[in-house]
Amino acid sequence: MAVAFVRVYGQLNDFLPPELRQHAIPYPFPGTPAVKDAIEALGVPHVEVELILLNGESVDFAARLGDGDRLAVYPKFESLDLRDLLRVRREPLRRVAFLLDGHLGKLARFLRLLGLDAAHADGCRDEDLVAFAVREGRIVLTRDRELLKRRALSHGYWVRSTDPVEQAREVVRRFDLATQVRPFTRCLACGGVLSPVAKEEVCERIPPRVAAWRDEYLLCRRCGKLYWEGTHHPRLRATVDRILEGTAITGTG
Repeated sequence: MAVAFVRVYGQLNDFLPPELRQHAIPYPFPGTPAVKDAIEALGVPHVEVELILLNGESVDFAARLGDGDRLAVYPKFESLDLRDLLRVRREPLRRVAFLLDGHLGKLARFLRLLGLDAAHADGCRDEDLVAFAVREGRIVLTRDRELLKRRALSHGYWVRSTDPVEQAREVVRRFDLATQVRPFTRCLACGGVLSPVAKEEVCERIPPRVAAWRDEYLLCRRCGKLYWEGTHHPRLRATVDRILEGTAITGTG
């Protein structure tokens, strides 16, 4: 039985038991397994990995392990340009669009509230979710580690927190999205982009008590939902401020 030594860095340690974090972990194996097998055997989904060094050399997931090899595994570096080092995938994903599994509906709503592109796969089978993510180039957000080990997935993130506000804050920080936040620009129901619509075009849909004092309206061009700044707006704005607290943006403007 051969043995390699695997060390993971940064937030990838979240996937390890406390006693194994920040250590070189012995990985015994027969034959010549791929480094992807070793990484995921430790519980680290491949989609959270950006850089792999095998004995100091950058390799992809298909590289083979030998006895005594030393494997260093690094998480995604959103703020660094690693194109000269990357061997894990051809190009980093630069279009930031998310696909959330069925258990993260509240997080999807909060991301849409921030103006981020967040589709929600409610009631979707895992294989269909993966196919949708691959087809549209979306980053899968989930609390299911096993889902992120699906071979077809190239981009995904295991959401650490269980609190929806903290989850949204976590995603903004993890993907460095503070400068891309545009609150109240997406439909909370479907995630479509909102655009101004003339009051005259939608007058029959506006409650009389609202029409008497409100002249500005937004329409979702995807599902047709109509929005206006009502009495609930201060509560939503407070939610946005809570999410952005501690990020590069501290207010909604």
